[in-house]
Amino acid sequence: MSLARSLVDVTPLRTSPVFRRLLIGRTVSLLGGFMTMVTVMYQVWGMTRSTAWTGAVGLAQALPLVVFGLFAGARADRADRRRIYLTATVGQAACSLLLAVQGYTGHVPVVAVLALVAVQAAFGALGAPAAGVFVPRLLPRDQVAAGLALNQVAGKSMMLLGPALAGVLLGRLGVGTCYLLDALSFGLAFYGAFGLPPLPPEGEPSRAGLHGVLDGLRFLAGHRAVRGALVTDLAATVLSFPVSLFPLVNAERFGDDPRTLGLFLSALAVGGVGATALSGALTRLGRPGPVMLCAAGTWGVSLVLFGLSTNPWAGLGLLVVAGAGDATSVVARSTLVQTRTPDALLGRVTAAEQIVGQAGPSLGNVRGGLLAGWTSGTFSLVTGGLLCVLAVAAVAATTPELRDAARALPEGA
Repeated sequence: MSLARSLVDVTPLRTSPVFRRLLIGRTVSLLGGFMTMVTVMYQVWGMTRSTAWTGAVGLAQALPLVVFGLFAGARADRADRRRIYLTATVGQAACSLLLAVQGYTGHVPVVAVLALVAVQAAFGALGAPAAGVFVPRLLPRDQVAAGLALNQVAGKSMMLLGPALAGVLLGRLGVGTCYLLDALSFGLAFYGAFGLPPLPPEGEPSRAGLHGVLDGLRFLAGHRAVRGALVTDLAATVLSFPVSLFPLVNAERFGDDPRTLGLFLSALAVGGVGATALSGALTRLGRPGPVMLCAAGTWGVSLVLFGLSTNPWAGLGLLVVAGAGDATSVVARSTLVQTRTPDALLGRVTAAEQIVGQAGPSLGNVRGGLLAGWTSGTFSLVTGGLLCVLAVAAVAATTPELRDAARALPEGA
């Protein structure tokens, strides 16, 4: 197999100027978003010196998506997705501007900062289901996987660059300027999406309110391949997500060296960037179901071996492999979901997928922390990884639609 065929497939960038401009705008916006994530944590810690308050930052970011996500998905399946996304982008930019103002003045209570973060997250919850339909609507079906892989490359790269850039700029320019740069990045995201054509739902629009949400949930319950894809993601995150264990494992296994701890999360991101950068052969394969199952199993096995490893460098290498498995699983899962879901339901299904992506790691961190408190970090990691592998095997055994899932036309509800 040639190296060129292994590299991420950039065909969508050549064939679709609209997708190319959208990707550039969203990549810059992701950079600003990761900078703001670090800036908020830094500011709240400086204001309170309390880990309870810094933990509340994550709650303020995740809760709006969990609460409003499915309703936002139903809304995206009733209206022009382009208009919804542009509205959400303006709202997020306005919140960043207000965060910049309070960052320069420095005379607001911490609750006000968290409220702005929560409102910005609510606008994000509104825009995310609409954005989830862009790739399958803008690209031919045989390029959807490549487009999603390019999104993953951009996201993982900004996950590496954004926090590091924020750390440099916070010391030199302060929190207000970091928030202001995030607001400006939303301007590029708006520009990238402004050139999109109108994107109303194809087929019967969603019913309003709770009825539309329930229709989406009935589709998920009845579509075995899509349901299996989301269950696989939950298995990989709820049963084995390792981030909350990193400080304890670092102390137990690696002498509590802060340099090692700082590399753990970076190793996951490096693996994700590398896997998506070399995803060309897998996205061209056209079999997202088997790829997702194998990648999720790789994630679980890597975490088992990481939990047993006593060598810091071997442990970091295993985290790179785990990050690669996670990123590959995400691309394959999204490809399967977006090519198997009718367009009229895609906003709601995308919202459910994103809720799983937000809630799963949070629950996994809680599970890992509680079990490690009763036993040890090593036991929590190893058992979590094994449970993940067993759960993925169970999904594969009971869902032949996933084992055989090649790209296909969307199936009806």
